[in-house]
Amino acid sequence: MSWPFSLTARIALLFALLTASLLVVVGAVLGRAVDAHFRELDQHELAGKFTLIQNLMHGSTDDAGALGRRMADAFAGQETIGVLLRNSDGERLFAIRAEHFPLAQQQGAPLPDQATMWTQNGRQFIGREKPLRLPGADAGQWVHVALALDISHHAHFLDQVRTRLWLGISLAAVTAALLGWLAAYKGLAPLRRVTATARRLSAEQLGERLAEHGAPAEVLELAKALNGMLTRLESSFQRLKDFSADIAHELRTPISNLMTQTQVALSRARSAEEYREILASNMEEYERIARMVSDMLFLAQADNGRLPRSAETVELAVEAHALAEFYEALADEAGIGIAITGHATVTGDRLMLRRALSNLLSNALRHAEPGSTVDIAIACDHTRITLTVSNRGETIAPEQLPYIFERFHRAGAGRGKHGEGAGLGLAICRSIAEVHDGNLTVDSANGRTTFRLQLPRSPGTDPIIP
Repeated sequence: MSWPFSLTARIALLFALLTASLLVVVGAVLGRAVDAHFRELDQHELAGKFTLIQNLMHGSTDDAGALGRRMADAFAGQETIGVLLRNSDGERLFAIRAEHFPLAQQQGAPLPDQATMWTQNGRQFIGREKPLRLPGADAGQWVHVALALDISHHAHFLDQVRTRLWLGISLAAVTAALLGWLAAYKGLAPLRRVTATARRLSAEQLGERLAEHGAPAEVLELAKALNGMLTRLESSFQRLKDFSADIAHELRTPISNLMTQTQVALSRARSAEEYREILASNMEEYERIARMVSDMLFLAQADNGRLPRSAETVELAVEAHALAEFYEALADEAGIGIAITGHATVTGDRLMLRRALSNLLSNALRHAEPGSTVDIAIACDHTRITLTVSNRGETIAPEQLPYIFERFHRAGAGRGKHGEGAGLGLAICRSIAEVHDGNLTVDSANGRTTFRLQLPRSPGTDPIIP
């Protein structure tokens, strides 16, 4: 069951409960100490009265009646003391303020030897009974002395202490709640600023950040986490905007070409051969659009984890040689050689892995220097297989490397469109690597660019160093 209170109210209530609990414990301990102190005083006073009566008895050789009169003189003016003297048979010999005692004791019933308490006529008493032997009397002649001490003033004082203590606890709890509310309200001010900032955020306004200066340690961590999240969101939204703009740009060119060629074809009557040439040109644009749509669909399926992955045994060297033969004509035309070293076997989807290697190889051929060689190296250690595609050519700027695998991204003005040059090839390669529990990285320095595709090693494959 959740409380329908704000965090400030919860903290204030917690302050009040803790304060009240602490004061209740302190009050209980204090009350017991005061009560024990008064009981000790009462016991001491009763003991003193018994000592006084004992002294009166030892200082006299008179009978019990004469002793009673001497005791009346000794206890004159002490209105809080009641005394009963009885012989061994329970007959009353003498009494001072007998009304202090319960009716049973007045009629001869003895009091316990230990101190006991009772209420009489709305007043509280404590008393006990003790046998004392008369001096000079026979060995079996004892006087039973019962004392009753009026402790109403003690009880009244303790009642007042308890009442004031509970009143003080209540006031302290209310004060603690108010102070706790104030402290929580002031302490949670950074969270209110976080809430105010969050209300102002939207897809069009993600540039605002939470103030970190002067924030408490707990809120500072939250502010840093939210600022990091806002930075990532802003970057994602910006990439989404760029992605949408790039899609529009990439589709506009082939659609514009199709519209222009169609308008030219319809501008006048043409021969069948001319219509075939126009349709063939349109077909190229349709194929370009189809490839782009197919690539975007592939990436969308990869983002949602819906790419089918078959578990085939793929010999990477065989696939590399097959692709080298496929691109041989293009490489010969540019005067570029293709060198393949090493071999390894992986488990995965043959078509997807072939597509990734094809994209990397075609990308390397497009940007390799004429007369250079594109190197494909396959290496295997105890855990992973690494396939590298390296070419000499224009160096990619370091600030562009983190974005090289983004969709529709091009690493420079000189890296224009060629073939699948819509900027989706490397993004597809990365998605294929991730689907196979691998990764794709790139290094570019001193005129050499190297892409590294790392995949888990298939069981039974021996480590091979090319």
